[in-house]
This record gives sequence, structure tokens and C-alpha cells, in this order.
Amino acid sequence: MLDIQTIRKDFPILERTVYDKPLVYLDNAATTQKPAAVVEKIRDGYYNVNANIHRGVHFLSQAATEAHEEARREVQRFVNARSPHEIIFTRGTTEAINLVASGFADALLSPGDEVIISAMEHHSNIVPWQIQAAKRDIAIMVAAVDEKGELCMDSYRRLFSGRTRLVAVTHVSNVLGTVNPVEDIINIAHSHGVPVLIDGAQSVPHTRVDVQALGADFYVFSAHKIYGPTGIGALYGKEEWLDKLPPYQGGGEMIASVSFEKTVFNELPFKFEAGTPDYIGSTAFAEALRYVERLGMDQIADYEQELLRYATERIQSLDVPVRIFGRADHKSSVLSFLTGDIHHYDMGMLLDRFGIAVRTGHHCAQPLMKALGIEGTVRASFAFYNTKEEIDVFVAGLERTVKMLTKR
Repeated sequence: MLDIQTIRKDFPILERTVYDKPLVYLDNAATTQKPAAVVEKIRDGYYNVNANIHRGVHFLSQAATEAHEEARREVQRFVNARSPHEIIFTRGTTEAINLVASGFADALLSPGDEVIISAMEHHSNIVPWQIQAAKRDIAIMVAAVDEKGELCMDSYRRLFSGRTRLVAVTHVSNVLGTVNPVEDIINIAHSHGVPVLIDGAQSVPHTRVDVQALGADFYVFSAHKIYGPTGIGALYGKEEWLDKLPPYQGGGEMIASVSFEKTVFNELPFKFEAGTPDYIGSTAFAEALRYVERLGMDQIADYEQELLRYATERIQSLDVPVRIFGRADHKSSVLSFLTGDIHHYDMGMLLDRFGIAVRTGHHCAQPLMKALGIEGTVRASFAFYNTKEEIDVFVAGLERTVKMLTKR
């Protein structure tokens, strides 16, 4: 059992007030709050170990280099990659997907080739492929989502053809909370000889991920979604695929040698890490992973599911009609909904005045919103530091907001 009250003390921001109300932070799918251990790791890095890494012979450079590479090994262990050189540090999920899209298109895609995605993708797993489609004349094939918010596996299977070159799908929908059957998705693709990229931005914070057990060829996620700093994330790629992709950017560190006639690229993982990396952020990223490991990913998953069930039951008890979007049998701790005919922005703005932070809008998933026939939703998303008492405050805020808006 998690000791939630003790855990909350690790997150000083949870003690603050907003508009003279205690903060109720339910926007965790957008970004999570940071424990003191992560913030202190950043402070300690800048105050005690700040020097540019790799190639430096002096003490601070050597110490910073070792801390950065130990952070890489921590990420490797966390997702159970085979080797640390299969872990590429990026600025986050978005850059990691762009890296794969750019490299894959440059090296392995020809006009008429096809990439499969799903109708529930975040823009970061749609737009990079559209950019490459415009450049390379490739086709983007979209697997449908059913009325429960689950991926239509028959639709997915039918999309494969002799021109399919890659599948790129989300592990967990940031809108619907749907946990996709990624093992089946990967196995089907592999039966056609097609590699798979999994967007793990919304899955890694909530469930144990083993990239080798999944069989994923690429797996991407962001530190800030899992209690780490912003501006850093990771790309896992099987060595055989990373070797086939050209560098995403050029510059220092990603080279073995440079002359005016020719550049020889560095070995993995440095081939994809041009320039000075966020060596302070990487160590804080690793500290965040160690923090959640100390709590236990299974315990986190169980508790967050308890919060999701409780919130779903409470919100359905409102007198106003509530439409919940995403009723998959397997869901993560995301609750997207609309209440009556109240606009989601109005709901979000008034909840904010009660100190309740939720996300409103299309959640960077406009194609999904179009398929659902709506402009956007209110989204409450839960983390292990949230409580049932906070959910009660949230539901009470909904009730007050409904009364205020229906009287106008």
C-alpha cells in the first residue's frame, strides 16, 4: 500500500493555494509535478558537477560524464532495453518520433510506401508522418477506433499491404485513456515483416514497460510525464534499426572524425546526440525513475486504477447528463467528459477559480475529436499523489459549476 500522505510531502507544490483554495492538481497527463528529490538533483548538478561532458580530461567533466551515462543505464534498466547504446536522449517524445520519422524516411521509404497509425494518435505521432508524406509521397493509413474508444483490430489488420513499411501507434491514448494491446499490434506487424514504433508518453508513468518483452522496435517517452524535468526524454531503438537510420542532426559529439572532404559518424548512441546534451536533465530524469521504482510501479498502477474507478462513479452521480469519452475495458487514469451542453472551456475556467486544475480542449488530438463529433473535452488525469478527497472536491466543484452555468 502506498502511504499517500507521506508521498505528498515529497511534492511541495501540492501544499500551495490557488485563488485562496487548496490546489487540486488533476492535469497529470499534460505534465506531472516533481518530487523534491528530482529538483534537488538538478540543484546539486549545477552547484557541484557542472561541466561539459565527454572528451574533457578534468575532474568535473569526468564526473558529469559518468553521471550522464549512468542516467542512460538507468533508463535502459527501467524499460529493460538490451543495451545502454539502444537508449538515445532526446528533448522528449515529440523529438524522438521526429527523429525516427526523419531517419526512416531518408533511409527506408520510397514514394508509394505506407505508414500505419491510429485514429487516437496525439498530433506528435501524426504531423511528423504528414511532413514526410509531403516530402516523400508516402501514404498514411489510419486504423479506426470503435465507440468504446478501443482500436479496431480488424481495421488494423486490413491496412497491411505489400507497401507497409512501419507502424506507429500510441500505447495509451491521452484523451480516451485506452490501453492499446501493443503486444498484439506488434506481433501482427512483425508477421508482415514490419517494424513498430510505440508512443509511450502516457504509458510509462502508469505501468511497467519491458521493451524486450513487448518486442517493440522503437519506444519513446518523456521525462516530464513521469515526475522528471521538462525538455528531455528517451528513444529506445533496437540496435539493428538504429544502425540503419542516418543521423537526425549534425554537429559536435555525433562524429568520429571530420574533414572538409568527409565526416565519419560516431557509434551508437552518440550518432543521434549532436551538440551538448542536457546532462543535468538526464541525471534528474534518472532520479525520477528511481523515485517511482522505490514506490513500485505495480502499486502505482493499482492505486491509480482505484482513483479512476472512484472518480468515474462520482462523476456519473451528477444530476446533469455526463458523457464520458473512452470506455475501454483497459484504461489508464484519464477521465475525459462533457457535462450537459456546457462548453469545456467554461467548465475548466470556473473549476480553476475553485483551485482545481484540469485540461480542456482538443488535447492535441483534433482528428480524434472530429471522429467523436465534438470540439473538445474536460480531462481530469490522476497521479499517485492524488486522493479520493481531492476527487470529492473536484466533483463538488463540478456540481457548483453546473449550477452556475445553467442559471445564466
